[in-house]
Amino acid sequence: MKHIFTTIICAVFFLVPSDGFSGGHEKDEHDHDHYHGIEATANDWITALYTGKSESIETVENNMADDSRSVQGRYVGFGFTWDPRENEMRVGRVTPNSPADGALEVGDLFLEVNGVKAIPENFEKLGFRGKPGAEIAAVIERKGMKKDITFKRGIVNGMLSKTQVLESMNLAEADEWPAKEFRIIDVLSKDNIVYVLSNATQTDYNVDLDYNVYTVHRFMFNDDGKVIEIANLSEDRFVLEQTGFTITR
Repeated sequence: MKHIFTTIICAVFFLVPSDGFSGGHEKDEHDHDHYHGIEATANDWITALYTGKSESIETVENNMADDSRSVQGRYVGFGFTWDPRENEMRVGRVTPNSPADGALEVGDLFLEVNGVKAIPENFEKLGFRGKPGAEIAAVIERKGMKKDITFKRGIVNGMLSKTQVLESMNLAEADEWPAKEFRIIDVLSKDNIVYVLSNATQTDYNVDLDYNVYTVHRFMFNDDGKVIEIANLSEDRFVLEQTGFTITR
């Protein structure tokens, strides 16, 4: 059994059309004739997201404004990413204005965290997860030199630019991208905001298990019909529980 030592808050919006909102219900995932304008763009965006890597990249390139941002889910941590498929913990990206910003640089290699060697068999024991405010002491290698650093956990509010979204997409595995099944349940709009509620069955290839999840995406459009902000909420805890993790606090 695998364990996640953190608290994960999950939510699903059940959207019911109300005054001022327009939208459709339970449309086939390949049928966007019911939608028009920004609703059609949002519907097609989510369809591409579940369909494949190349379709998703093309959608972002064509419909995301150059000055747009993708809002990442908030979490308690440090604000850096690394590739878990590698046998080392090397920093791939640092989130601006996060606890890691200024302490870490892209390319830094973790050697130790709180006295524990940063090797594959210890990756889940390094103490990165926990309450905000707690300090972590680490040893990293930067440009061939060892360096001691300390930083504290905090609330991370990640934002990705269009360029960063495309960079992340291009690094993903195309074969692991498509959902096994998906359906778009509701597309609702008011002014320049569109909400899309969808359901999909996908595979977590780290543990080779399927999971089913409801997700709400929120799109904000500019006057030219381009997406200037996108964010989402999904059943994060439910996904973890379906793939064998337990939440201990």
